[in-house]
Amino acid sequence: MTPQALPREPRQDRSRATRRRLLEAAIDCLASVGWAGTTVTVVAERAGVSRGAAQHHFRTREELVTAAVEYGSDVRMRQMRARLDALADARPSTLEVVTMLGELYTSPLFRAALQLWVAASSDDQLKAQVLPLEVRVGREAHRLTVEALNADESVPGVRETVQATLDLVRGLGLADLLTDDSARRTRLLTQWARTLDAVLTEASQASRKEDSESV
Repeated sequence: MTPQALPREPRQDRSRATRRRLLEAAIDCLASVGWAGTTVTVVAERAGVSRGAAQHHFRTREELVTAAVEYGSDVRMRQMRARLDALADARPSTLEVVTMLGELYTSPLFRAALQLWVAASSDDQLKAQVLPLEVRVGREAHRLTVEALNADESVPGVRETVQATLDLVRGLGLADLLTDDSARRTRLLTQWARTLDAVLTEASQASRKEDSESV
């Protein structure tokens, strides 16, 4: 008796799986060997698919790496959202939030995105693809940070302070590219969390005072 054949994976599912492997391999390549070493051929080999299969999904390297950074950013934002949701009604401390952001901007994804930004800075066509992505990702990161901190951006200065937080962790991510900067980053984030706490507390008090005076 011949064994019953196992059902084949639907073609659409195989296609999605191939695309995901390519995107993840592209992030890995960008983070480890940079823009110059990230070709469609190298990514396809790392993903375990043929060059033809890779070009079926992405015609050019620019399409591939831009889609990869977008995919990676979406995954990281969903992970951040899941971590916040897991806390239920318990708002994370300010230090927990800035530490979470510090992890985001020292991840392989950040290294990959940085390689893409540098390449786009001298390539107008690539820049046209990257800029809208950067705006969208930056806006989502800002929104999630505001939500995590329970910050009231209607109070003057709060929005700028939140953005300064994102700029700080991005800068710390840059410092981590050449050497392990984790010890200094921990000290700076701890101190910044205290500063941020003071700003948010003052903003909350100002907002409550304004509400009471308007009653």
